[in-house]
Amino acid sequence: MDSLTQIILGAAVGNAVVGRKIGNRAILYGAIAGTIPDLDILSMFFTDPITAVEIHRGFTHSIIFAVFGALLFGYFLYFIEKKNKVTYEEGFWLFFWGFFTHALLDMFTTWGTRLLWPLDYSFAFKSIFVIDPLYTLPFAYFLVRSMREKTDMNKRMFFNRMGFYVSSFYLFVTLFLKAVAFYSFTDSLSKQGLKYTEMSVKPTVMNTILWNAIVETEDSFLIGEYSFFDQSDITYQQFSKNHDLIKSLENHPLIIRLIKISEGYYTFSEKNEGIYFNDLRFGLLKNEGEEVQFAFSYRFYLDDKGELQAEEVKKERKDGLLLLKKLWIRLQGK
Repeated sequence: MDSLTQIILGAAVGNAVVGRKIGNRAILYGAIAGTIPDLDILSMFFTDPITAVEIHRGFTHSIIFAVFGALLFGYFLYFIEKKNKVTYEEGFWLFFWGFFTHALLDMFTTWGTRLLWPLDYSFAFKSIFVIDPLYTLPFAYFLVRSMREKTDMNKRMFFNRMGFYVSSFYLFVTLFLKAVAFYSFTDSLSKQGLKYTEMSVKPTVMNTILWNAIVETEDSFLIGEYSFFDQSDITYQQFSKNHDLIKSLENHPLIIRLIKISEGYYTFSEKNEGIYFNDLRFGLLKNEGEEVQFAFSYRFYLDDKGELQAEEVKKERKDGLLLLKKLWIRLQGK
């Protein structure tokens, strides 16, 4: 999830563990715990974009990091707050649950997380977008109400628990909504006589009303959208896999890495005499006739040594704003 949401979740964890003893300082420590796992994004400043993607949501989102990181950071908290009767055990649990709940929440997103790192498996329920106001805002409301209770600790903890209850309930609702959307897609594919081998269903930007499906067939991918307000049948746009464009390079280490990152949902395309690798998991950024660009796309090129390299295609802010406008209209079933 986005940084703000993880800060709120971590802050609520901190409040639950030691809020009775140190008040709103517990919010600060929890917010720090909720932020630390995402510091792996700093790798983008020290390595190439592809390696940075491979690193993200790996070690710092694992159970191993939650345990050993909590041993270290928990001691720092104990050292700072022992005069306020905060124990080392409480420091450990604050950071453990701060790290672990961060990873658990990320499991519900499209990216998922490698909770069992170093095992190379990503857990992803794909039921919530990385930014979702319906999850974040109610949680933030109850956290603020809890923070304002400086003397009545029972009331403070009540509001803090309500934040957990409401946000967790919404997460389970998203799983139900995904199941409904999944059935709608499978039903439409059956009615249209479309045979497929795999399908990935996920919500679109900042909502759980409009859903996206990426459907794999033998030689192409179909991409369709379904809103709970739709009055017409689902239609699909077809994108050829175009694996022939890379020919003998299919076993090249760079190609293999990109395929692994995309979890198998990818195509190749040719534009302006260049070859592009398109990661389909996050949908289309542009979709206007000939002008088609996926949210994550990489252009191949040869470096000075004649070795194959790939650079991410830059995204324009205006394209993102236009996409949000179109999604809002489409969400309404139009």
